[in-house]
Amino acid sequence: MSISRAAVFAALFLFVQAGFALAQDITLKSRDGSIALSGTLLGFDGEFYRIETRFGELTVDGSGVTCTGVGCPSLIDYVAEVTISGSASVGHGLMPALVEGFAARSGLQAERIGTATGAVYALRKPGGRVLGRFTFRVTDTDSGFADLLADEADIVMALREIRPEEAARARAAGLGDLTAPNRSRVLALDAAVPIVSPRNPVDRLSIAQLVDVLSGRITNWSDLGGPDAPITLHLRGEGSGMVQGLQDRLLRPARLDLVDGARRHDSNTALVRAVAVDPFGLGLASYAETGVTRPLVLAGACGFTLRAARRSIKTEDYPLTAPMFLYIPARRLPKLARDFLAYAHGSSAQITIREAGYIDQAPEEVALDLQGDRLANAVAVAEGEEGLAALQDMVTALGPMRRLTTTFRFETGSTKLDAQSRSNVLALARALEAGGHDGRELVFVGFSDGVGPAAANLDIARRRAEAVRRAVEDAAETADLDRVQISARAFGEALPMACDDSAWGRQVNRRVEVWVR
Repeated sequence: MSISRAAVFAALFLFVQAGFALAQDITLKSRDGSIALSGTLLGFDGEFYRIETRFGELTVDGSGVTCTGVGCPSLIDYVAEVTISGSASVGHGLMPALVEGFAARSGLQAERIGTATGAVYALRKPGGRVLGRFTFRVTDTDSGFADLLADEADIVMALREIRPEEAARARAAGLGDLTAPNRSRVLALDAAVPIVSPRNPVDRLSIAQLVDVLSGRITNWSDLGGPDAPITLHLRGEGSGMVQGLQDRLLRPARLDLVDGARRHDSNTALVRAVAVDPFGLGLASYAETGVTRPLVLAGACGFTLRAARRSIKTEDYPLTAPMFLYIPARRLPKLARDFLAYAHGSSAQITIREAGYIDQAPEEVALDLQGDRLANAVAVAEGEEGLAALQDMVTALGPMRRLTTTFRFETGSTKLDAQSRSNVLALARALEAGGHDGRELVFVGFSDGVGPAAANLDIARRRAEAVRRAVEDAAETADLDRVQISARAFGEALPMACDDSAWGRQVNRRVEVWVR
């Protein structure tokens, strides 16, 4: 934890007066030498010391103390050391591009050294000394959180939300609440795309069918409209965040387990190559790399169809979107690391993210007439005159407006926003603080599933839209909200994104969108 210098030295006085002596690796002394604090050095960011003492873990401002002992860092030749651990998809495909982009924008040189588990990037001034090193441990999401809990990593790369048991252990370890909005940010978006060999005749499947394949209840292609042949399921490794995310979102709500016997692959590239030559294979691959395989269209029994495309993933309309998270504990990072994180979430990094093949987080605006699949699905499932009237009311209201590619969804069975949506709250709040929507009208639009009375669904959707509006306004602490017209509306079940015949489908339909004029 961080405490003020005055509080530290007040505690130090009592400690020194009591006559305790610790044989630890550093001692921090006040400038006049009257007070000393001994402990084990846990970290130094060029400005602050992080040490373990009899008082617990403390963060001490280096400008007010001198350091003695064999563990003291060099203040002249200080090199910022940052270890980033976790998902191979994030660590191999995205983070190297961001580090190199950050170095170029900061006027630094990035030198890469390959390692057995990832890479080390040394950042230096041109012709000068090394200022910092970013060490990447590229394994999987599980290992990333384990490294953080073992104090062997500073930042976690993840392709899923942190799980409750991991968050509880992090709180117990003094890492803060990693489910809080400021402890995780979405860098970019990927998606899990069902793929088959070009020789396979099947071109679509439903989410319900995918769940049955993943759980082992469907094992033959004939059940999917294909040949009478066994399905070979291809997945990433056991610790893959993308696979775990699918388990959390698709299997757990149905109380199903992932089938044993799937062929596991160490990388997305290896998975794609295997499926391409397996006429009876079905794989779940990264949208950023599907190779020569054929992606399947997701279809529903109620008539909806959705394809994995940049826009449908960015708006989270595509149901198997996979956010690429960075989790940062409640600990002060070196200034170089803080500058890198600010760059990675800023506008200048979004081009780098797109060039790396992933879906960036820069907000875009989409006109109503460019949302083909959504409107076609809405017309297909509208029931009777009441359903068509609600759809007409929505089109009339939203027709003159454009939809922001920012969507808010909720945790299963909860009114709490999920991790990606909490990140979206911060991003939209920052845009309001920067004046990005001054002089415009923003409408938070709530939608619901179609289960139950339409009037009740409309009321629930309106309350969710109001809740998200308040969350964004509260987060935009320095924004002049008098310069923006903000309101909330709801259209209930008028624009479904999935069929309501499963818990997962109903969850997807419960959302809040942002429309602008």
